[in-house]
Amino acid sequence: MVLWRVVGRRLDIRMSPPRQLTPLPFRAAAPGEGIFAEDAPIRRVNRELIVAFSGARALLLQAAHPLMFEGFIDRTSGMDDPHGRLARTATVMNTIYFGRREDAEHQTARVRRVHARIRGTLPEPAGRYPAGTPFAADEPRHLLWTLAPLFESAELIYRLYVGDLDRDERDALWQDYRVVGGLFGLAPDEMPATIEEFDAYYDGMLHGGDLYVTDRAREVGRRVVFHPPAPLHMRWLVESVNFAIAGSLPPHIRRGYGLSWDPLREGLRRGGAAYLKRVVLPLLPGALRNSPVAGGRLLPGPPTAEELERAA
Repeated sequence: MVLWRVVGRRLDIRMSPPRQLTPLPFRAAAPGEGIFAEDAPIRRVNRELIVAFSGARALLLQAAHPLMFEGFIDRTSGMDDPHGRLARTATVMNTIYFGRREDAEHQTARVRRVHARIRGTLPEPAGRYPAGTPFAADEPRHLLWTLAPLFESAELIYRLYVGDLDRDERDALWQDYRVVGGLFGLAPDEMPATIEEFDAYYDGMLHGGDLYVTDRAREVGRRVVFHPPAPLHMRWLVESVNFAIAGSLPPHIRRGYGLSWDPLREGLRRGGAAYLKRVVLPLLPGALRNSPVAGGRLLPGPPTAEELERAA
Protein backbone atom coordinates (compact mmCIF):
# COMPACT_ATOMS: atom_id res chain seq x y z
CA MET A 1 0.00 0.00 0.00
CA VAL A 2 2.89 2.37 0.71
CA LEU A 3 4.17 2.03 -2.84
CA TRP A 4 0.66 2.68 -4.21
CA ARG A 5 0.57 5.87 -2.11
CA VAL A 6 3.84 7.09 -3.57
CA VAL A 7 2.70 6.36 -7.12
CA GLY A 8 -0.66 7.97 -6.41
CA ARG A 9 1.06 11.17 -5.38
CA ARG A 10 2.97 11.13 -8.65
CA LEU A 11 -0.40 11.17 -10.41
CA ASP A 12 -0.81 14.68 -8.94
CA ILE A 13 -3.99 13.67 -7.12
CA ARG A 14 -4.57 15.54 -3.87
CA MET A 15 -7.39 15.20 -1.43
CA SER A 16 -9.75 17.81 -0.08
CA PRO A 17 -10.20 18.20 3.66
CA PRO A 18 -13.12 16.20 5.04
CA ARG A 19 -16.56 17.78 4.90
CA GLN A 20 -19.83 16.76 6.47
CA LEU A 21 -21.94 15.18 3.73
CA THR A 22 -25.72 15.16 3.85
CA PRO A 23 -26.89 11.53 3.83
CA LEU A 24 -29.67 10.50 1.50
CA PRO A 25 -31.99 8.04 3.27
CA PHE A 26 -32.54 4.55 1.88
CA ARG A 27 -35.05 1.77 2.55
CA ALA A 28 -33.98 -1.77 1.76
CA ALA A 29 -36.46 -4.06 0.04
CA ALA A 30 -37.76 -7.16 1.71
CA PRO A 31 -37.87 -10.28 -0.52
CA GLY A 32 -40.24 -9.61 -3.41
CA GLU A 33 -40.43 -5.84 -2.83
CA GLY A 34 -37.60 -4.75 -5.13
CA ILE A 35 -37.12 -4.20 -8.84
CA PHE A 36 -34.70 -7.13 -8.97
CA ALA A 37 -34.77 -10.61 -7.46
CA GLU A 38 -32.40 -11.47 -4.64
CA ASP A 39 -30.17 -13.50 -6.98
CA ALA A 40 -30.22 -11.03 -9.90
CA PRO A 41 -26.82 -10.43 -11.54
CA ILE A 42 -27.06 -6.69 -10.89
CA ARG A 43 -27.38 -7.39 -7.17
CA ARG A 44 -24.59 -9.97 -7.20
CA VAL A 45 -22.21 -7.44 -8.76
CA ASN A 46 -23.21 -4.30 -6.87
CA ARG A 47 -23.33 -5.89 -3.44
CA GLU A 48 -19.53 -6.12 -3.60
CA LEU A 49 -18.24 -3.10 -1.70
CA ILE A 50 -15.30 -2.64 -4.06
CA VAL A 51 -17.71 -2.18 -6.99
CA ALA A 52 -19.01 0.99 -5.32
CA PHE A 53 -15.85 2.71 -6.58
CA SER A 54 -16.99 2.09 -10.15
CA GLY A 55 -19.42 5.01 -9.89
CA ALA A 56 -16.57 7.52 -9.79
CA ARG A 57 -14.97 5.91 -12.84
CA ALA A 58 -18.30 6.02 -14.68
CA LEU A 59 -18.62 9.73 -13.89
CA LEU A 60 -15.28 10.44 -15.59
CA LEU A 61 -16.42 8.58 -18.70
CA GLN A 62 -19.77 10.38 -18.74
CA ALA A 63 -18.06 13.75 -18.33
CA ALA A 64 -15.78 12.96 -21.28
CA HIS A 65 -18.76 13.56 -23.58
CA PRO A 66 -19.00 17.36 -24.02
CA LEU A 67 -22.78 17.41 -24.40
CA MET A 68 -23.20 15.06 -21.44
CA PHE A 69 -20.93 17.15 -19.27
CA GLU A 70 -22.66 20.39 -20.15
CA GLY A 71 -26.19 19.01 -19.90
CA PHE A 72 -26.04 16.49 -17.08
CA ILE A 73 -23.06 17.20 -14.89
CA ASP A 74 -22.07 20.84 -14.94
CA ARG A 75 -25.68 22.13 -14.95
CA THR A 76 -27.26 19.64 -12.57
CA SER A 77 -24.63 18.59 -10.08
CA GLY A 78 -24.68 21.55 -7.74
CA MET A 79 -20.97 22.37 -7.76
CA ASP A 80 -21.29 23.92 -4.33
CA ASP A 81 -21.66 20.37 -2.96
CA PRO A 82 -20.33 17.96 -5.62
CA HIS A 83 -19.48 15.14 -3.24
CA GLY A 84 -22.86 15.35 -1.58
CA ARG A 85 -24.45 15.16 -5.01
CA LEU A 86 -22.36 12.10 -5.86
CA ALA A 87 -23.43 10.43 -2.62
CA ARG A 88 -27.10 11.20 -3.25
CA THR A 89 -26.87 9.87 -6.80
CA ALA A 90 -25.30 6.68 -5.46
CA THR A 91 -28.24 6.24 -3.12
CA VAL A 92 -30.72 6.64 -5.97
CA MET A 93 -28.87 3.89 -7.85
CA ASN A 94 -28.70 1.68 -4.77
CA THR A 95 -32.44 2.12 -4.30
CA ILE A 96 -32.87 0.71 -7.81
CA TYR A 97 -30.54 -2.21 -7.06
CA PHE A 98 -31.56 -3.04 -3.50
CA GLY A 99 -34.47 -0.83 -2.46
CA ARG A 100 -38.23 -1.00 -2.73
CA ARG A 101 -39.85 -0.85 -6.14
CA GLU A 102 -42.14 2.03 -5.15
CA ASP A 103 -39.17 4.11 -3.97
CA ALA A 104 -37.12 3.35 -7.09
CA GLU A 105 -39.99 4.25 -9.40
CA HIS A 106 -40.75 7.45 -7.48
CA GLN A 107 -37.12 8.58 -7.45
CA THR A 108 -36.44 7.86 -11.11
CA ALA A 109 -39.70 9.53 -12.17
CA ARG A 110 -38.57 12.70 -10.47
CA VAL A 111 -35.12 12.45 -12.09
CA ARG A 112 -36.84 12.14 -15.49
CA ARG A 113 -38.82 15.31 -14.80
CA VAL A 114 -35.64 17.17 -13.91
CA HIS A 115 -33.90 15.95 -17.07
CA ALA A 116 -36.86 17.03 -19.21
CA ARG A 117 -36.23 20.65 -18.20
CA ILE A 118 -32.55 20.72 -19.15
CA ARG A 119 -31.98 22.27 -22.57
CA GLY A 120 -29.17 24.40 -23.91
CA THR A 121 -26.29 24.82 -26.32
CA LEU A 122 -22.54 24.36 -26.00
CA PRO A 123 -20.97 27.67 -25.02
CA GLU A 124 -17.73 26.94 -26.90
CA PRO A 125 -16.28 24.33 -29.29
CA ALA A 126 -15.47 20.93 -27.78
CA GLY A 127 -13.84 18.28 -29.93
CA ARG A 128 -16.01 17.69 -32.98
CA TYR A 129 -18.90 19.70 -31.50
CA PRO A 130 -18.98 23.38 -32.55
CA ALA A 131 -20.13 26.15 -30.27
CA GLY A 132 -23.90 26.38 -30.29
CA THR A 133 -24.48 22.62 -30.61
CA PRO A 134 -27.84 22.00 -28.90
CA PHE A 135 -28.33 19.43 -26.18
CA ALA A 136 -31.23 18.03 -24.21
CA ALA A 137 -30.65 15.89 -21.13
CA ASP A 138 -33.47 13.48 -21.98
CA GLU A 139 -32.26 12.66 -25.50
CA PRO A 140 -31.99 8.86 -25.79
CA ARG A 141 -28.37 8.98 -26.97
CA HIS A 142 -27.40 10.98 -23.89
CA LEU A 143 -29.40 8.78 -21.54
CA LEU A 144 -27.67 5.76 -23.06
CA TRP A 145 -24.24 7.26 -22.44
CA THR A 146 -25.31 7.81 -18.84
CA LEU A 147 -26.21 4.14 -18.51
CA ALA A 148 -23.38 2.54 -20.50
CA PRO A 149 -20.44 3.68 -18.31
CA LEU A 150 -22.36 2.62 -15.19
CA PHE A 151 -22.69 -0.90 -16.57
CA GLU A 152 -19.21 -1.14 -18.07
CA SER A 153 -17.49 0.27 -14.98
CA ALA A 154 -19.33 -2.02 -12.55
CA GLU A 155 -18.66 -5.03 -14.77
CA LEU A 156 -14.99 -4.14 -15.24
CA ILE A 157 -14.28 -3.53 -11.54
CA TYR A 158 -16.04 -6.78 -10.67
CA ARG A 159 -13.99 -8.75 -13.20
CA LEU A 160 -10.73 -7.09 -12.15
CA TYR A 161 -11.13 -7.49 -8.40
CA VAL A 162 -13.83 -10.06 -7.63
CA GLY A 163 -14.41 -12.76 -10.23
CA ASP A 164 -14.69 -13.60 -13.89
CA LEU A 165 -17.93 -13.28 -15.88
CA ASP A 166 -18.56 -15.44 -18.92
CA ARG A 167 -20.52 -14.32 -21.97
CA ASP A 168 -23.91 -15.40 -20.62
CA GLU A 169 -23.27 -13.78 -17.23
CA ARG A 170 -22.25 -10.51 -18.90
CA ASP A 171 -25.37 -10.62 -21.06
CA ALA A 172 -27.59 -11.30 -18.05
CA LEU A 173 -26.02 -8.38 -16.22
CA TRP A 174 -26.60 -6.12 -19.22
CA GLN A 175 -30.25 -7.20 -19.37
CA ASP A 176 -30.61 -6.00 -15.77
CA TYR A 177 -29.07 -2.66 -16.70
CA ARG A 178 -31.54 -2.38 -19.57
CA VAL A 179 -34.23 -2.42 -16.88
CA VAL A 180 -32.39 0.43 -15.17
CA GLY A 181 -32.31 2.30 -18.48
CA GLY A 182 -36.06 1.90 -18.78
CA LEU A 183 -36.55 3.49 -15.37
CA PHE A 184 -34.67 6.57 -16.58
CA GLY A 185 -36.72 6.85 -19.77
CA LEU A 186 -35.02 4.67 -22.39
CA ALA A 187 -37.22 2.49 -24.59
CA PRO A 188 -36.07 -1.11 -25.23
CA ASP A 189 -35.20 -0.35 -28.86
CA GLU A 190 -33.05 2.60 -27.75
CA MET A 191 -30.58 0.30 -25.98
CA PRO A 192 -28.34 -2.50 -27.29
CA ALA A 193 -30.30 -5.75 -27.13
CA THR A 194 -27.40 -8.10 -26.34
CA ILE A 195 -23.96 -7.91 -24.80
CA GLU A 196 -22.43 -8.17 -28.27
CA GLU A 197 -24.44 -5.15 -29.41
CA PHE A 198 -23.42 -3.32 -26.26
CA ASP A 199 -19.72 -4.05 -26.83
CA ALA A 200 -19.97 -2.75 -30.40
CA TYR A 201 -21.79 0.39 -29.24
CA TYR A 202 -19.32 1.03 -26.43
CA ASP A 203 -16.28 0.55 -28.65
CA GLY A 204 -17.81 2.97 -31.14
CA MET A 205 -18.33 5.56 -28.42
CA LEU A 206 -14.78 5.23 -27.13
CA HIS A 207 -13.12 5.46 -30.53
CA GLY A 208 -15.66 7.22 -32.77
CA GLY A 209 -14.81 10.83 -31.94
CA ASP A 210 -17.75 11.60 -29.63
CA LEU A 211 -15.61 11.84 -26.48
CA TYR A 212 -13.46 14.86 -25.71
CA VAL A 213 -12.40 15.96 -22.23
CA THR A 214 -12.84 19.73 -22.06
CA ASP A 215 -10.81 21.92 -19.73
CA ARG A 216 -13.86 22.40 -17.53
CA ALA A 217 -14.62 18.66 -17.45
CA ARG A 218 -10.99 17.97 -16.54
CA GLU A 219 -11.09 20.42 -13.65
CA VAL A 220 -14.47 19.29 -12.32
CA GLY A 221 -13.87 15.59 -12.90
CA ARG A 222 -10.53 15.56 -11.11
CA ARG A 223 -11.87 17.63 -8.23
CA VAL A 224 -14.97 15.52 -7.68
CA VAL A 225 -13.51 12.05 -8.28
CA PHE A 226 -9.94 12.34 -7.01
CA HIS A 227 -10.35 14.88 -4.21
CA PRO A 228 -13.02 13.29 -1.99
CA PRO A 229 -13.39 14.54 1.57
CA ALA A 230 -11.57 12.04 3.77
CA PRO A 231 -10.23 12.01 7.33
CA LEU A 232 -6.49 11.63 7.74
CA HIS A 233 -6.62 7.97 8.77
CA MET A 234 -8.49 7.06 5.54
CA ARG A 235 -6.25 8.85 3.06
CA TRP A 236 -4.21 5.75 2.29
CA LEU A 237 -7.41 4.12 1.05
CA VAL A 238 -8.38 7.14 -1.05
CA GLU A 239 -4.94 7.18 -2.66
CA SER A 240 -5.21 3.47 -3.49
CA VAL A 241 -8.69 3.90 -4.96
CA ASN A 242 -7.55 6.90 -7.00
CA PHE A 243 -4.69 4.84 -8.38
CA ALA A 244 -7.03 1.97 -9.32
CA ILE A 245 -9.57 4.29 -10.98
CA ALA A 246 -6.92 6.11 -13.00
CA GLY A 247 -5.34 2.85 -14.11
CA SER A 248 -8.63 1.33 -15.24
CA LEU A 249 -9.57 4.21 -17.56
CA PRO A 250 -9.08 3.85 -21.33
CA PRO A 251 -5.65 5.36 -22.10
CA HIS A 252 -6.91 8.27 -24.19
CA ILE A 253 -9.52 9.19 -21.57
CA ARG A 254 -6.85 9.04 -18.87
CA ARG A 255 -4.65 11.36 -20.91
CA GLY A 256 -7.60 13.69 -21.42
CA TYR A 257 -7.84 14.12 -17.65
CA GLY A 258 -4.11 14.82 -17.44
CA LEU A 259 -3.28 11.63 -15.54
CA SER A 260 0.16 10.26 -16.33
CA TRP A 261 0.77 6.53 -16.57
CA ASP A 262 3.66 4.19 -17.35
CA PRO A 263 4.57 0.46 -17.39
CA LEU A 264 5.57 0.52 -13.70
CA ARG A 265 2.20 1.84 -12.65
CA GLU A 266 0.43 -0.64 -14.93
CA GLY A 267 2.39 -3.52 -13.44
CA LEU A 268 1.52 -2.39 -9.93
CA ARG A 269 -2.13 -2.05 -10.86
CA ARG A 270 -2.30 -5.53 -12.37
CA GLY A 271 -0.43 -7.12 -9.49
CA GLY A 272 -2.55 -5.40 -6.88
CA ALA A 273 -5.77 -6.39 -8.63
CA ALA A 274 -4.68 -10.03 -8.88
CA TYR A 275 -3.69 -10.11 -5.21
CA LEU A 276 -7.02 -8.69 -4.06
CA LYS A 277 -8.98 -11.00 -6.34
CA ARG A 278 -7.15 -14.24 -5.51
CA VAL A 279 -6.00 -13.73 -1.93
CA VAL A 280 -7.70 -10.92 -0.03
CA LEU A 281 -11.37 -10.90 -1.05
CA PRO A 282 -11.90 -14.68 -0.80
CA LEU A 283 -10.82 -14.49 2.85
CA LEU A 284 -12.96 -11.53 3.85
CA PRO A 285 -16.22 -12.16 5.72
CA GLY A 286 -19.37 -10.82 4.13
CA ALA A 287 -19.66 -8.03 6.70
CA LEU A 288 -16.41 -6.53 5.39
CA ARG A 289 -16.70 -7.53 1.75
CA ASN A 290 -20.30 -6.59 0.99
CA SER A 291 -21.82 -3.12 0.77
CA PRO A 292 -23.93 -2.09 3.76
CA VAL A 293 -26.63 -1.14 1.25
CA ALA A 294 -27.06 -4.78 0.26
CA GLY A 295 -28.00 -5.56 3.84
CA GLY A 296 -30.27 -2.55 4.23
CA ARG A 297 -28.18 -0.95 6.96
CA LEU A 298 -28.71 2.68 5.99
CA LEU A 299 -31.14 5.30 7.20
CA PRO A 300 -34.88 4.54 6.94
CA GLY A 301 -37.22 6.47 4.70
CA PRO A 302 -37.20 7.66 1.08
CA PRO A 303 -35.29 10.79 0.02
CA THR A 304 -37.06 14.11 -0.06
CA ALA A 305 -38.01 15.91 -3.26
CA GLU A 306 -35.26 18.48 -2.65
CA GLU A 307 -32.64 15.75 -2.23
CA LEU A 308 -33.76 14.06 -5.43
CA GLU A 309 -33.57 17.35 -7.32
CA ARG A 310 -29.96 17.82 -6.20
CA ALA A 311 -29.17 14.22 -7.14
CA ALA A 312 -30.57 14.46 -10.69
